Amino acid sequence: MQRRDFRCFHRLRVRWAEVDMQKIVFNAHYLMYVDTAMMDYWRALALPYEASMVALGGDMYVKKASLEYHASAQLDDLVDVGMRCERVGNSSVLFQAGLFRGERLLVSAELVYVFADPATQTPRPVPLALRSLFTGFEAGEPMVVVHVGGWEALGLDAARVRQAVFVQELGIPAEVEADAHDVGAIHAVLRNHLGMPVAAGRLLQHAPGVGRIGRLAVDRMLRGTGWGRKVLDALLESARARGDRQVVLDAEASAQGFYERAGFVVRGEPFVEAGIHHVSMERAL
Repeated sequence: MQRRDFRCFHRLRVRWAEVDMQKIVFNAHYLMYVDTAMMDYWRALALPYEASMVALGGDMYVKKASLEYHASAQLDDLVDVGMRCERVGNSSVLFQAGLFRGERLLVSAELVYVFADPATQTPRPVPLALRSLFTGFEAGEPMVVVHVGGWEALGLDAARVRQAVFVQELGIPAEVEADAHDVGAIHAVLRNHLGMPVAAGRLLQHAPGVGRIGRLAVDRMLRGTGWGRKVLDALLESARARGDRQVVLDAEASAQGFYERAGFVVRGEPFVEAGIHHVSMERAL
C-alpha cells in the first residue's frame, strides 16, 4: 500500500489527548482517524451524506473494521489518511485506508459497509447510481457538472442552495436574499451525479465592462473540496465571454482568502451588511 494508490486524503495533526503513556497514538484512535477521513471521501464524491442516503433509499452500516499496525504516529505528527473504494459487491462495499507520515505507511485499514434499509437494517443491493459513483471516482471521472444559464432554467436549484446557506444557516431574511436581479442574472449551479444541486452563484452586469459576482453558496457538508471554486470559475468565464474587463464582488470577511486565491484583491474598507462583516474585492479579466 502506497500513497499513490489513493485519490482522496484527509490530513490531521496528532493531538496530546490522542497519545498514550508510551507517547504514541493510542491504537483505538486510528479507527477514529479512518472514520473522519471517510467523510472527506463522501465530500470528494459531492454527496452530502444524509440527503444522499435519503435520495438513494437506504444507508451505509459498518459490518467489519480491521486495522494493521506497521509503525506508530507520535504527538504533533502530520498524518495523511488515504481512502479508496476497493470493491463493490451486491450489498456490501469494501473500503481501504492507509495512514501515512510522509511516504511511510503507519497503519492500513479495511472497512466493510453494507447498504441496508434504515428502518429494518436488512441489506439491499447497492444502487446502480452509488455503484457508478464509486467506480467513477476511483477511475478519475469528474463528480460534478456545472450548469450555466438563466433563472428560468436554474432558478429552482439555485434557490434551494441559497435558501439553505443564506437563510437557514446564516439567518439572512428570505426577502433580502432573493431579489429582482435574479431574473436578469447569469447563474451557475453545480449538480452531483444524483442530480442534487450542491453549489450556486450568479453574475450581474454591474457597469459597462464590469461584472458583479454574488450569492455564491456551497452546501455546508461539502465545503473545502473545491466545489465553490468551480462555480466561481464558471462565472468568471461567463463574464470574460460577455466581454467584461473586470469583476467585482462583496465577500464575507471569512471568505476573503478563498477569493484572494482566485486572483481577487481588496478594495475599500470593510463593512457590515445583514449583520455579517464583508469586504469588497475586484479582479481584472
